[in-house]
Amino acid sequence: MKNVNKYARGYFAPPKTSLKWTQKEYITEAPIWCSVDLRDGNQALIVPMNLEEKLEYFKMLVEIGFKEIEVGFPAASETEFAFLRTLIERDLIPDDVTIQVLTQSREHIIRKTFESLKGAKKAVVHLYNSTSVAQREQVFRKSKEEIIDIALSGAKLLKECAEETEGNFQFQYSPESFTGTEIEFALDICNQVLDVWQPTAENPVIINLPATVSMSMPHVYASQIEYMSENMKFREHVILSVHPHNDRGTGVADAELGMLAGAQRVEGTLFGNGERTGNVDIVTLALNMYSHGVDPKLSFENIPEIITVYERLTKMSVGERHPYGGELVFTAFSGSHQDAIAKGMKWREEKEPPHWSVPYLLIDPMDIGRQYEGDIIRINSQSGKGGIGYVLQLKYGLDLPAKMREHFGYCVKNVSDHQQKELMPDEIYDIFVKEYVNLKTPVEFVKYRFKEDDDFETIVTIRSGGEAKEITGSGDGRLDSISNALQTHLGTTYSDLVYKEHALETGSKSQAVSYIGIKASDGTVYWGCGIDVDIMTSSVKALFSAVNQMIGNTNGKS
Repeated sequence: MKNVNKYARGYFAPPKTSLKWTQKEYITEAPIWCSVDLRDGNQALIVPMNLEEKLEYFKMLVEIGFKEIEVGFPAASETEFAFLRTLIERDLIPDDVTIQVLTQSREHIIRKTFESLKGAKKAVVHLYNSTSVAQREQVFRKSKEEIIDIALSGAKLLKECAEETEGNFQFQYSPESFTGTEIEFALDICNQVLDVWQPTAENPVIINLPATVSMSMPHVYASQIEYMSENMKFREHVILSVHPHNDRGTGVADAELGMLAGAQRVEGTLFGNGERTGNVDIVTLALNMYSHGVDPKLSFENIPEIITVYERLTKMSVGERHPYGGELVFTAFSGSHQDAIAKGMKWREEKEPPHWSVPYLLIDPMDIGRQYEGDIIRINSQSGKGGIGYVLQLKYGLDLPAKMREHFGYCVKNVSDHQQKELMPDEIYDIFVKEYVNLKTPVEFVKYRFKEDDDFETIVTIRSGGEAKEITGSGDGRLDSISNALQTHLGTTYSDLVYKEHALETGSKSQAVSYIGIKASDGTVYWGCGIDVDIMTSSVKALFSAVNQMIGNTNGKS
């Protein structure tokens, strides 16, 4: 690409690199989660939510289990102000939920913010000002000392207003654009703010280190977090928070490595909604922990329902391949993947292992409200016999013999390829019935009976060309005698290759299903399936279906 020399690394690595976080294998406990959907997420919407929509969204966040929710920038607009007052005055905030509001370090904004918070049971007042080189030089045109003065004046005013306002308040400070700030300067400004606030065990302070713009690889961000954690004043009384954005597509990695490096709290949104490429996706972060056997302390047991509400209220959509939530994230179209999943599910059913380990499925889709049927294996021209057989077995209870699955697999793939589309389970079932089940042409089975003195000598009534007739045969068993009668009548020979039967539960009535594969004189194998309330009749229907396949193929050749 052209103009590559136009770009330079705009971040600042710590002066002393400590990599203690690399010694940790995984995140062992959930952080404090703070949803910023109603502020950071809402301001990124083409059409921001109205009051009633924000109230519904707040209720959903509470139900998911968030204990800290940033509800807006109340001094920014009347809608934001009214939303916060509605929450407080209608007593809609549960006792165990802390709301958070954002304010710039400007006197009139801070005073308006505290006006909106009157009577809050517990609220975090989030103070921020930009500290990066680019912001200092280009936007504010101020020195480091002047930027520190902005932060400290705001910090002092927060203390003043908190003492004058009815409510219970906790303070948070963000050096906005932290990732573009010299690390020593970021530490200095945070420490000076802490000196003003004097955090204690009873009233800790939150220091939030946002990747306002993601600028480095995740391991650099982690090293920045670790440096701040190890050198910050009042560390035992500071809750260290991260707020990653996703400009480089590494928001989740930034948050995860940040937690390994000492962050105790994460600010983010559902499905990563936010300005530009978005905020870190808390759904992905939480379920990543879940996949390691760590309780994320948030409930995503019904992802489809959450997505429905999210998309309706935000007018945003969750992409089909979005981790965990996307429509296709658990779906396999590839034949080899489908086969492995089907076998893994069967192995799990047989062995009942204590831990989930099904190939290609990181977690059990059922645990987050997804369904095996229609979610895991879907059929197109790339699919294989294993997946197609799995769909028939899961939804319709049909457990085809292995060789029949292979035969049917090619049939389904040909249909999908010809129509150039995915086939739904009902379409697959219809193809199966049309090709194999209870076939009546050119020879229709009507009934059979055995002679009174010999169970293995049979009289079979058939219908061919509109004419009914009886044929007779004998053999080593009931089905063999019927088969011999049919071969004699048709003047053909074949050998029984495969026979399988099982019970089939359909609706309120139990039926029997039988599968038969016969080998014609030229070596070709033909398959049939019979379904009936009587197991013997289902076997006869399967035989007739296979023979009709053979006759139809022979006639087609001639």
